[in-house]
Parts: sequence; structure tokens; C-alpha cells
Amino acid sequence: MFTKKFWKDTLERSISTAAQSALVVAGLSEDVLGVIPVAIDLKTVLYAALIGFGATVLKCLAASLNKSESASFLK
Repeated sequence: MFTKKFWKDTLERSISTAAQSALVVAGLSEDVLGVIPVAIDLKTVLYAALIGFGATVLKCLAASLNKSESASFLK
């Protein structure tokens, strides 16, 4: 479960999700799209990235319960 491959997969997926989360929240700013009537600050963007990162780590840990060396639910 906790092999080098598992942690490499987990880190790759978590960083990707964190970046995607930050981009989505930053893109909602009034300055960019006018979707939300207030500007979103950097703190909010970083929190979104952190939550995305953490959620992905938890997902990968759950996926590892299938006795695979990968962080994926798929075999």
C-alpha cells in the first residue's frame, strides 16, 4: 500500500487537483469573469487548493485499500 509508486502517484494527483481547484476559484473572481460580485483574495484561492489537495490524498488512500500499489481505483 505505501510504496514509492503509491506516494508518487498520490503526489502527482494531489498537486494536479490543487492547481485545478485554485484555477477554478481564481477564475470566479469578479475581476476575471464577473461571476461572483466580490473579488476573491489569495487566501481563498490557497484554501481551495489545500482542500483539493487533501481530498485527493484521502481518495488515494481509500483507493489503496484494494491492495494495489497504485493510488488509482482502477487496476
